[in-house]
Amino acid sequence: MSAVLDDMDSRPGSTTSLLRTVIGLYLRDAGGWMSTRHIIALMEALGVAAAVSRTALSRLKKKEIVLPQLRHGVAGFAVTEGAAAMLARGDRRIFNPRLMSPVDRWCLVSFSIPETEREKRHQLRRRLHWIGCGTVAAGLWICPDSLREEVEEILADLELRGMATVFVTDTPLVGGSLRDAASAWWDLEAVAELHRDFIRHHGSEDDGGGPGNGSDAGPASAETFARYVRCIDRWRIIPYLDPGLPAEFLPEDWPGTAGIALFERLGAVYSRPSTDFVRRTLEG
Repeated sequence: MSAVLDDMDSRPGSTTSLLRTVIGLYLRDAGGWMSTRHIIALMEALGVAAAVSRTALSRLKKKEIVLPQLRHGVAGFAVTEGAAAMLARGDRRIFNPRLMSPVDRWCLVSFSIPETEREKRHQLRRRLHWIGCGTVAAGLWICPDSLREEVEEILADLELRGMATVFVTDTPLVGGSLRDAASAWWDLEAVAELHRDFIRHHGSEDDGGGPGNGSDAGPASAETFARYVRCIDRWRIIPYLDPGLPAEFLPEDWPGTAGIALFERLGAVYSRPSTDFVRRTLEG
C-alpha cells in the first residue's frame, strides 16, 4: 500500500512520475519486463536524458516498484508483485472515473484508535484521504460504497480492523444542504483545481471529436506518445482524490464533468498511436 502513497506524492511531470506512468501503461503489456535500453529510449521520447532515467529507475527499485532482471542475457526491469496489484487498481481508477448516481449507497468508517497507536491513526487518515474519502468528524469518514473494498484493505494492512466499524447506508440526512455538507467533508475546491489544471494543460490538444476518432492523432510518433503519457501522468491522481459525487453534492460550476470528458476524448485520439509507437520502439 505504501507504493500507492508514493505514487500520489510524485509530482506530475517529474522524471519519477513520468517513468511510473510509462511503467504502468506499457511494461506490463510487454510481458511484465522491459529492457533497460528500451525503457531509456521511451523516456528519451519524453525529453528525459538517459542518465536521469537511470537515476529514476534506481529510485523505483528502492521503492520496490521494479526489480532488475536479466532475460536472455539482456539487462532490464520487471514489475514487482506488489506494484502489479497497485497498478491494476490504478487502471480501474484512471480509465473508469467514478460517477455516483443519486441512488448509490455510501460507506461510513468509524474508528477509535488509542494514543499508543497514533502513527497508525495518522497513516489511516492519510490513506483514506488518498482514496477519496471525506471527513465527517475526526473518527468518522465517508466515501462511496464502491470504495468499501479498498477501505477494508487499508484497515487490514494497518492491522486496525478490530478498532473500526464500517457502515453501509443510503444518502446521509444532513441538517443543511447536501452541497454544504460535501464541501465540509471534502476539499472540493482542491479537487476542482486539479480538473482545471488538467483542462488548462491538455485542452489545446483536444480536437473536439468524439470517441473513436483516433485517426486524428496521425501516425505513431514520439510526439503522440509524449502527449498521451503526459496526459495520463497529469490525470492519474485525480480519480483517486475525486470521489465522483452525485450532482446534488457538487457546486453548480463543477469542472469535473468537463475534465472527465476531455480525458476520454484524448484517450480515444492518442492511446492507439502511442501503443503503436511503443511497439515499434521495442522491436528496434
